[in-house]
Amino acid sequence: MSAPYPGEAPASGSGAALGAAAAGPTVLRMVVGAQLRRLREAAEISTEAAGYEIRGSHSKISRMELGRVGFKERDVADLLTLYGVDDPARREALLELAEQANRPGWWQRYADLVPGWFEPYLGLEQGAVLVRVFEVQNIPDLLQTEDYARALLAARLPEAGREEIERRVELRMRRRQVLERPEPVKLWAVLDEAALRRAVGGPDVLRAQLRHLIEMARLPNVTVQVLPFAIGGHAGETCPVTLLRFAEPELPDVVYLEHLAGATYPDRPSDVTRYRDVLNHLGVQAEPPARTPDFIENVLATL
Repeated sequence: MSAPYPGEAPASGSGAALGAAAAGPTVLRMVVGAQLRRLREAAEISTEAAGYEIRGSHSKISRMELGRVGFKERDVADLLTLYGVDDPARREALLELAEQANRPGWWQRYADLVPGWFEPYLGLEQGAVLVRVFEVQNIPDLLQTEDYARALLAARLPEAGREEIERRVELRMRRRQVLERPEPVKLWAVLDEAALRRAVGGPDVLRAQLRHLIEMARLPNVTVQVLPFAIGGHAGETCPVTLLRFAEPELPDVVYLEHLAGATYPDRPSDVTRYRDVLNHLGVQAEPPARTPDFIENVLATL
């Protein structure tokens, strides 16, 4: 069991599907897939037999149950029949969820900018109730100002035109709305001191970014900690680590590791536990959240 976010309430089973539906298709596919898996296991039916029933393979059933593909209404209906689900209301509810899972998320308007490895993360981020992140080099995406994001994206994509950069900034700012909605995402960020001192966009842009970070750290749903240089070695890695948690109790935590030209989603339970433990250790090694404003003010004084 992972360490709870300060003030985190236990997930409620009622309304979980509604919350996933509001978040977009990625999490909703995971919810539908998890329900189909439970029904199959309760009926003691193998993935091979289930795949045969829908004119597919056992790997197709696995992909459906993991929420990695969309759902055909006929396939879901046939599986429900195979699993002995004959109650009309129960069937209709699951079929409706499957239909909603096929609807595109709001981020599809940026599909030409979003690589295939990042699209699932956008849906997961929108559906999470808790995002834990360790960042080494830069301020985390959800805490960036427009100018900081613009400068960072321009540096990373020197071949991109002005219009493309502006659309990417727009997408990043749209993502920040998860922190502002009626039931906002809880964000727990641990930043290496290097992220505070790297002058992305120049001193003026960095100063504005650091002041914004102080303001964001005061929000009740945002916790920011700094891992100072003085700590020496620490439990983190050289790449950012993100862990997402969901309200739906049947969904496991998801780890997201972004690299220069892609990303991975380690999903073995032992791997997820390892990264969760790393984030827990970093939270202990870092300065307490109450120290964050003073720490950042001290960095500002040196700029």
